[in-house]
Amino acid sequence: MPKFPIVERRFAVAFSLTATLFFAWGLASQFNDLLLHHFQKALDLTRTQASLTQFAFYIGYFCAPLPAAMIIRRIGYKKTMVTGLAMYAIGAFLFVPAAHLRIYGIFLAALYIIAFGAAFLETSANPYIAILGDPKTASPRLNFAQAFNGVATVLGPLVGGYVIFSGVEYSPAQLAAMTPQSIDSWRASEAAAVGPPYLVLGILMVIIAGAIALTRYPPLRSAVTPEGHSSPFAVLKRPRVLYAVVAQFFYCGAQVGIWSLLVDFAGEAAHVPERTGATVYLFATMVAFCVGRFSGAWLQRTMIPARQLMLYCGCNIVLCCLAATLGGFPSIYAMTATSFFMSIMFPTIFALGLEGLGHETEFAASFIVMAISGAAVVPPLMSVIADHAGALHWSLFFPAFCYLVVLSFGHYVTRTERAAA
Repeated sequence: MPKFPIVERRFAVAFSLTATLFFAWGLASQFNDLLLHHFQKALDLTRTQASLTQFAFYIGYFCAPLPAAMIIRRIGYKKTMVTGLAMYAIGAFLFVPAAHLRIYGIFLAALYIIAFGAAFLETSANPYIAILGDPKTASPRLNFAQAFNGVATVLGPLVGGYVIFSGVEYSPAQLAAMTPQSIDSWRASEAAAVGPPYLVLGILMVIIAGAIALTRYPPLRSAVTPEGHSSPFAVLKRPRVLYAVVAQFFYCGAQVGIWSLLVDFAGEAAHVPERTGATVYLFATMVAFCVGRFSGAWLQRTMIPARQLMLYCGCNIVLCCLAATLGGFPSIYAMTATSFFMSIMFPTIFALGLEGLGHETEFAASFIVMAISGAAVVPPLMSVIADHAGALHWSLFFPAFCYLVVLSFGHYVTRTERAAA
């Protein structure tokens, strides 16, 4: 496969500004993971109650993509990005009164609005990057842009943990010895801690929205300009698009399932303390993910994306099986290494699913973004498997199955492209 420039010079400004959006929604999801723990002590919630933060976030991701696709058809990609940033900013600003009032319902509403805005960004930015230039370089170009999302996965927990977590925690016995006034004061200070970082996040979204609004984006080829009046669901009649949605559902579920269980798995496999699991292995897996995104985009300059997808899925199937069977630190290393190979999967599935769709691109993109809801389905299933089997390592065969589904999508694309050649 010959080498191509990933981003043409005439598209550099539009690409750079749009790539900032990948970092933006990456921060939102990473901060959201921190809130699940923080709300338990700041608002005196059970873990089940705090898990509603994930539900509010992912339900926003499920509800927004189709409306976003319809809006793209009416006002275009650029204005839809600005609309998504505006909603993201509104949700972030709502954290300020929510932190002052300590009303969980306002926090959940704010998270839903942030996720709604972030889904607008994903539905518009992913296909825009894919069609911004030569179709032959769509997958490496989208992988390169998604690498900035990988940067957010590394920086998000570090920055968010520093500005949100105070480091002050009390055991049940210590809380029992404190006066109600002291406990209320502590919880108030913990709740107030989330206000400033989200205020800054909201201001950052306003700045990015202003920069995009004031920048002249290059016109798209007529073949991909959003227009037409077909049903949004008509695109699902295309086998390749439907297969991409299914593959994305299982990929997102496997990714979040592995990441959410890694700390507990490290404790079970090798008695690794919780803090060590989070600061060492979870951080290492995020770094591997980020490195994999940048290196994967570079490799796709000379490697056929569908074949790379199959190769990386094969590696992760092996790694998941090793993590499930080796035990001890080798199993932790295998589980951590999966992030390197999963890194290229989301953008590659996205680009391959959108290939050659023309006017149907935005609707296909909306369904592929909706498939992120797999992250709300697969992790609980893995937990059920672990509970029934009596050990976490047995649950790792499920993400191995998920990667097998993604591998089959890569094989389908390779086979159909070979048949069409």
